[in-house]
Order: sequence, then structure tokens, then C-alpha cells
Amino acid sequence: METLPPFESVVRTHGATVMRVCLAVVGPSDADDAWSETFLSALRVYPRLDAGANVEAWLVTIAHRKAIDVVRARGRRAIPVDEVPDVGSPAWHGLDPQLWEALAELPFTQRAAVAYHHVMGLPYKEIAAILGNSTEAARRASSDGIARLRADGRVTGRPPDPPGPRRDPARSRGAAPCGGDGAPSSRRRP
Repeated sequence: METLPPFESVVRTHGATVMRVCLAVVGPSDADDAWSETFLSALRVYPRLDAGANVEAWLVTIAHRKAIDVVRARGRRAIPVDEVPDVGSPAWHGLDPQLWEALAELPFTQRAAVAYHHVMGLPYKEIAAILGNSTEAARRASSDGIARLRADGRVTGRPPDPPGPRRDPARSRGAAPCGGDGAPSSRRRP
């Protein structure tokens, strides 16, 4: 019988991923709150989680829902301040502030699809499950979001490849692998 690892190790292993989800949905100012709410909620259910469950996918789903709760709560309350503090999070360092600003202006579904796919490297099937729509709708939202970012002029070029193993687009569509000149290659790829 499989047993679950201690919850502390789950937080250590998946904390950064959960933070990226929270940042993608709520931005740097409220990401810490969403992150905390995610792990508090997960801790309550963790003892009953199936030992064979995909813990990362489970946490991403919780994080997405908790982040949406934070967005909804933010809309219900306004906190006036004299000066807006410069809030930064280690998980967000290294990302262009202009990119964050441009992402924040996208509609929620496009922003989430772009961030989940191009920042976190999640496949469209998982994004669809998180957002509660079809794989094609997730792919379309990401594509529309990237197009809108480019049209805005603040983001140029091709989006970065998602983290993780690089996929060969020709092989994933069933086409013959091509050589550098675009002609079919006679070599077999492993």
C-alpha cells in the first residue's frame, strides 16, 4: 500500500509551481495570500487524498480556484492607500515588468491560458481542465492572448517555449521529420 509523503515535503516540492499559478491569476500583490489559502485548503484534504493521485495537478487546480476567490474578493473591497508599495516576490523576479503589465490587461481566460502554457509549461489538456473548458478553447485562448500581446506592441517575437521537454511539432502531428532544409529527413529520430 502506497502512503502519501509528509505534507511539508509536498509544500517544498510544489510550492514554486503553486506560486506561479497564483502570480499568473492574481499578480504579485495578492499571490502570497492565494498561495497560503491553497496550502491551507490542501492540508485539510490531504490525509484523504489517494496515494496515487497527481499531487501537482491537484494543487494547481486548488491554486487556480483560490486565486479566483482572491480576485473576486478584491473586486468587493477597495483599500485606499497613500502610496502603493513596491511588492516583489522571488518567484516573479526575472520576468519583464512590461510583460506582467501587458498580461494583466488580458481577459482572464486568455491571461490564464498564456501564463499556464508559456510560463508554466502546462499542456492545453490540463489548462482546459483547470479553466473548465475544452482543449481547443484553451489553445484558442492562449493563441488569442499571444496575438493580443503582439498587437499591443509591448510584446514582440515568438513566445518562449514552455519549460520541460521540447516537443517536435512535426512528429506530434504525424508528419515525417524534416531536415534543416525542410525536406523530409531520411534519418530516423529516437
